Amino acid sequence: MHSANHIIAAKNFGKSFQWGVAMSAAQNEGAAHLYGRGPSVWDVFVGNRSKIKGKPTVACDFYHRYKDDLLLTKALGFNTFRFSISWSRILPDGIGKINKEGIDFYHRVIDECFKLGLTPYITLYHWDLPYELEKKGGWTNYFVNKWFNRFVTVCAEAYGDKVKNWIILNEPFAFTSLGYMLGNHAPGKRGLDNFFPAVHHTALAQAEGGRIIRKLVPQAYIGTTFSFSEIVPYSDKKKDIEAANRVDVLMNRLFIEPALGKGYPREESFRLTERMHIHNKEWKYIERLQFDFDFIGVQYYFPLVVRYNSLIPLIQASDVKAKARKVPYTAMGWEINADSFYRTIKRIWNYDAVKEIIITENGSYFKDELKNGVINDEERIDYFQQHLHAVLKAKKDGVNIKGYFAWTLMDNFEWAEGFNARFGLVHVDFNTQLRTIKNSGYWFRDFLTGKI
Repeated sequence: MHSANHIIAAKNFGKSFQWGVAMSAAQNEGAAHLYGRGPSVWDVFVGNRSKIKGKPTVACDFYHRYKDDLLLTKALGFNTFRFSISWSRILPDGIGKINKEGIDFYHRVIDECFKLGLTPYITLYHWDLPYELEKKGGWTNYFVNKWFNRFVTVCAEAYGDKVKNWIILNEPFAFTSLGYMLGNHAPGKRGLDNFFPAVHHTALAQAEGGRIIRKLVPQAYIGTTFSFSEIVPYSDKKKDIEAANRVDVLMNRLFIEPALGKGYPREESFRLTERMHIHNKEWKYIERLQFDFDFIGVQYYFPLVVRYNSLIPLIQASDVKAKARKVPYTAMGWEINADSFYRTIKRIWNYDAVKEIIITENGSYFKDELKNGVINDEERIDYFQQHLHAVLKAKKDGVNIKGYFAWTLMDNFEWAEGFNARFGLVHVDFNTQLRTIKNSGYWFRDFLTGKI
């Protein structure tokens, strides 16, 4: 499987390249009801749903094991650690009283990073809205922007003298579409009446958050992250091409274009875009939606092949599964295609206003087997090798890529998939919390220390 063209060296990426792992509070911390933390939408959503396997209240217990987990990050050769701050750990009610224990916890994590020579990257919002705010409508409530600005201000004032690298939002399209239109993710709302305002308030939060960090944190390096997928029409029929364009508007353009000053995207064959412009009175907000980000975080997992489907409301499109097309895919059913990753990076770079790119997430889930204390996850190693080749190729083409963060350090709570979908470089036994480094983790160590 490891063909000659997979030979790749970390030094080819340059001395200042940032090699990191990424994780999030809701997926890793646990200690959900401890130390003054208020409930998040995910705590409540999971409690109400029998189909999510396991409970995230303990997750990987990063709250109590952060020293060991950061030591692992360092031992695997990484120099950067991306994590998120739990809004309801800092502000249990979303607004109002600050929880000192929450503030102190992230100080300990940050200080430990510095002690180990890891550069911390803080993600401000990784999907875990305080439940108290959801009761008031969450992202659909116009006041969410006031609430979010307060949260960002508290974080900037607490950590801004130490931490210079800030990510405002994690994958805004994912949490607005899955949480407020399709209902598959917390808070489980559906319909355009929820989706339109959630999108608008999120797009505003993205820019406003950037402005607050810029004002309060000297020498801040500010980005935000987007999930991108290359959207490929199933055939060259006009209907398939138009279907692919509609999906592309939502999945790839909806949040980056307003941030870059272009306003919300419009697409001829997509009446929904016009409705969104009118609903959100976009012309009034175009300047407020824009922020001059220092970098754009690209999160890539798979391409999508799309065909016209009249039965699907609004977008009239559906994806053609990788399995049906007989192409390689992960245990999530996601197509493995590093060439598509390369094209995606190039496409984002083609936006004039994009100055720098960091790959803030990339990784894969395969069905790992723990045998005699060893997880030989060859397929994951292969996945990383292919995708790192794509990054290097784009870098050599002149794309200003500053770093690559693997998703994720360790197996964790994978949202609606519960604890089933394991993306980690480190295996976690969720009963005992025992960590076992997978062979992919050892591969990264050897790759990053120049042994291979």
